[in-house]
Amino acid sequence: MTRAALRGGARHLSRLGRYIVVGGIATAIQYAILILLVRGLGMAPTPASSIGFVLSAGVNYLLNYRFTFRSNRPHGPAAAKFAALAGTGLLINAAIMHVMTGAGAQYLIAQVCATGAVLFFGFIGNTIWTFGAGPVGERTKS
Repeated sequence: MTRAALRGGARHLSRLGRYIVVGGIATAIQYAILILLVRGLGMAPTPASSIGFVLSAGVNYLLNYRFTFRSNRPHGPAAAKFAALAGTGLLINAAIMHVMTGAGAQYLIAQVCATGAVLFFGFIGNTIWTFGAGPVGERTKS
């Protein structure tokens, strides 16, 4: 294996580590909102999880833009792509929550499963599409 390949692999692992840290922060926000809405207000788990997901997405975007991917893309294209990807992640999250809680799973166990699925989907999508290679006009702030 060449040194360039090793450096590239190390960069991806480092980025994955930063993504997990940022995801942990966003996940803590989502779980706090989920628990507050379910236990405090008696809301059903799926909508409570979805509300937490949406409210944590802004923090998730900003931290991923600056810290994880160290992006130099203008916010317009990056935020639009992130929102589209997050919307798909929201649907995945809600589907897993709905199916698992409907089958009798405890809502926090269902949320852990949903979080795991969305984590990998989001990392791959954000790496390749949101913050990845694209036209120079999208990668460089004007």
